[in-house]
Amino acid sequence: MRTSFITQRTYTRSSGLKNTFGDFTCMHCCNFVSADAALSGVHNRNHCPYCLASRHLDLFEAGDRLSACKGAMLPVALTWKRSPKKYARPGDGELMLVHRCRDCGRLSINRIAADDDNALILSLLHAAANLDCQTFDACTSVGIQILGRADTSLVTRCLFGQN
Repeated sequence: MRTSFITQRTYTRSSGLKNTFGDFTCMHCCNFVSADAALSGVHNRNHCPYCLASRHLDLFEAGDRLSACKGAMLPVALTWKRSPKKYARPGDGELMLVHRCRDCGRLSINRIAADDDNALILSLLHAAANLDCQTFDACTSVGIQILGRADTSLVTRCLFGQN
Protein backbone atom coordinates (compact mmCIF):
# COMPACT_ATOMS: atom_id res chain seq x y z
CA MET A 1 0.00 0.00 0.00
CA ARG A 2 1.40 3.38 -0.98
CA THR A 3 0.53 6.53 0.85
CA SER A 4 1.39 10.11 0.12
CA PHE A 5 2.40 12.89 2.45
CA ILE A 6 -0.02 13.28 5.34
CA THR A 7 -1.05 16.80 6.26
CA GLN A 8 -2.39 17.79 9.61
CA ARG A 9 -3.36 21.18 10.95
CA THR A 10 -2.20 22.34 14.34
CA TYR A 11 -3.06 25.48 16.21
CA THR A 12 -0.30 27.48 17.81
CA ARG A 13 -1.07 30.43 20.01
CA SER A 14 1.50 32.78 18.46
CA SER A 15 1.00 32.10 14.75
CA GLY A 16 -2.53 30.71 14.49
CA LEU A 17 -3.30 27.75 12.23
CA LYS A 18 -0.28 26.06 10.72
CA ASN A 19 0.15 23.06 8.40
CA THR A 20 2.66 20.41 9.43
CA PHE A 21 3.68 17.37 7.43
CA GLY A 22 3.85 13.92 8.94
CA ASP A 23 5.11 10.46 8.18
CA PHE A 24 5.22 9.20 4.59
CA THR A 25 6.17 6.26 2.39
CA CYS A 26 9.11 6.91 0.06
CA MET A 27 8.01 6.96 -3.57
CA HIS A 28 11.42 5.61 -4.68
CA CYS A 29 12.21 2.70 -2.31
CA CYS A 30 8.74 2.34 -0.66
CA ASN A 31 10.14 2.39 2.90
CA PHE A 32 8.14 4.02 5.68
CA VAL A 33 9.72 7.31 6.83
CA SER A 34 8.99 8.92 10.17
CA ALA A 35 8.98 12.71 10.26
CA ASP A 36 9.57 12.81 14.02
CA ALA A 37 12.18 15.51 14.74
CA ALA A 38 13.53 13.45 17.64
CA LEU A 39 14.66 10.77 15.15
CA SER A 40 15.85 12.88 12.24
CA GLY A 41 17.11 16.02 13.95
CA VAL A 42 15.23 18.23 11.46
CA HIS A 43 11.78 19.78 11.72
CA ASN A 44 10.82 19.49 8.02
CA ARG A 45 11.61 15.97 6.83
CA ASN A 46 11.77 16.07 3.06
CA HIS A 47 13.75 13.01 1.97
CA CYS A 48 14.06 9.31 2.69
CA PRO A 49 16.92 8.36 5.04
CA TYR A 50 17.35 4.98 3.29
CA CYS A 51 17.75 6.02 -0.36
CA LEU A 52 18.03 9.85 0.06
CA ALA A 53 15.32 10.40 -2.58
CA SER A 54 12.84 13.22 -2.14
CA ARG A 55 9.68 14.49 -3.75
CA HIS A 56 9.30 17.81 -5.57
CA LEU A 57 6.95 19.57 -3.16
CA ASP A 58 8.45 23.02 -2.56
CA LEU A 59 8.15 25.83 -5.10
CA PHE A 60 9.49 29.12 -3.72
CA GLU A 61 11.07 28.26 -0.37
CA ALA A 62 11.73 25.25 1.82
CA GLY A 63 8.56 23.97 3.45
CA ASP A 64 6.03 25.88 1.33
CA ARG A 65 4.76 22.66 -0.37
CA LEU A 66 3.37 24.64 -3.33
CA SER A 67 4.93 22.80 -6.30
CA ALA A 68 2.51 21.26 -8.77
CA CYS A 69 5.21 18.89 -10.15
CA LYS A 70 5.29 16.30 -7.33
CA GLY A 71 7.96 14.34 -9.23
CA ALA A 72 10.70 12.20 -7.72
CA MET A 73 13.83 14.11 -6.76
CA LEU A 74 16.93 11.94 -6.77
CA PRO A 75 20.19 12.84 -5.02
CA VAL A 76 22.95 13.74 -7.48
CA ALA A 77 25.73 15.23 -5.33
CA LEU A 78 26.75 16.98 -2.13
CA THR A 79 27.37 20.68 -1.56
CA TRP A 80 28.44 22.93 1.27
CA LYS A 81 26.16 25.67 2.56
CA ARG A 82 28.37 28.41 3.96
CA SER A 83 27.58 29.97 7.30
CA PRO A 84 25.75 33.31 6.97
CA LYS A 85 27.74 34.68 9.90
CA LYS A 86 30.14 37.45 8.92
CA TYR A 87 33.00 36.23 11.13
CA ALA A 88 32.54 32.50 10.65
CA ARG A 89 35.64 30.31 10.62
CA PRO A 90 36.62 28.55 7.38
CA GLY A 91 34.76 25.26 7.23
CA ASP A 92 31.80 26.57 9.25
CA GLY A 93 28.57 25.73 7.53
CA GLU A 94 26.44 22.71 6.71
CA LEU A 95 26.73 19.68 4.46
CA MET A 96 23.77 19.53 2.08
CA LEU A 97 22.29 17.09 -0.46
CA VAL A 98 21.72 18.24 -4.04
CA HIS A 99 18.51 16.83 -5.53
CA ARG A 100 17.36 16.99 -9.15
CA CYS A 101 13.73 16.45 -10.13
CA ARG A 102 13.37 13.53 -12.54
CA ASP A 103 10.30 15.13 -14.18
CA CYS A 104 11.07 18.85 -14.53
CA GLY A 105 14.84 18.99 -13.88
CA ARG A 106 14.68 21.54 -11.05
CA LEU A 107 17.57 21.50 -8.59
CA SER A 108 17.31 21.95 -4.83
CA ILE A 109 19.57 21.60 -1.83
CA ASN A 110 18.36 19.81 1.28
CA ARG A 111 19.63 19.44 4.80
CA ILE A 112 21.17 16.13 5.77
CA ALA A 113 19.26 14.55 8.66
CA ALA A 114 20.77 12.69 11.62
CA ASP A 115 19.28 9.34 10.55
CA ASP A 116 20.44 9.44 6.90
CA ASP A 117 22.54 6.55 5.57
CA ASN A 118 26.15 7.79 5.92
CA ALA A 119 27.55 5.18 3.51
CA LEU A 120 25.13 6.40 0.83
CA ILE A 121 26.16 10.01 1.50
CA LEU A 122 29.83 9.07 1.05
CA SER A 123 29.00 7.22 -2.17
CA LEU A 124 27.37 10.41 -3.49
CA LEU A 125 30.62 12.25 -2.81
CA HIS A 126 32.60 9.74 -4.88
CA ALA A 127 29.94 9.59 -7.62
CA ALA A 128 30.29 13.34 -8.20
CA ALA A 129 33.42 12.61 -10.25
CA ASN A 130 31.18 10.86 -12.82
CA LEU A 131 28.44 13.51 -12.83
CA ASP A 132 27.22 14.29 -16.34
CA CYS A 133 28.17 17.69 -17.77
CA GLN A 134 24.55 18.87 -18.07
CA THR A 135 23.85 18.36 -14.34
CA PHE A 136 27.21 19.85 -13.34
CA ASP A 137 26.62 22.94 -15.51
CA ALA A 138 23.06 23.34 -14.18
CA CYS A 139 24.41 23.28 -10.61
CA THR A 140 27.14 25.83 -11.26
CA SER A 141 24.73 28.13 -13.12
CA VAL A 142 22.55 28.45 -9.99
CA GLY A 143 25.54 28.79 -7.65
CA ILE A 144 25.69 25.24 -6.27
CA GLN A 145 29.30 24.16 -5.80
CA ILE A 146 29.59 20.36 -6.06
CA LEU A 147 31.87 18.64 -3.56
CA GLY A 148 34.36 16.11 -4.93
CA ARG A 149 36.93 13.61 -3.67
CA ALA A 150 39.19 16.45 -2.54
CA ASP A 151 36.53 17.29 0.07
CA THR A 152 36.50 13.82 1.64
CA SER A 153 38.04 14.99 4.93
CA LEU A 154 35.43 17.76 5.27
CA VAL A 155 32.54 15.35 4.61
CA THR A 156 33.99 12.73 6.97
CA ARG A 157 34.36 15.34 9.70
CA CYS A 158 30.73 16.43 9.25
CA LEU A 159 29.34 12.89 9.24
CA PHE A 160 31.50 11.23 11.87
CA GLY A 161 33.12 14.09 13.80
CA GLN A 162 36.63 13.08 12.85
CA ASN A 163 39.31 13.80 10.25
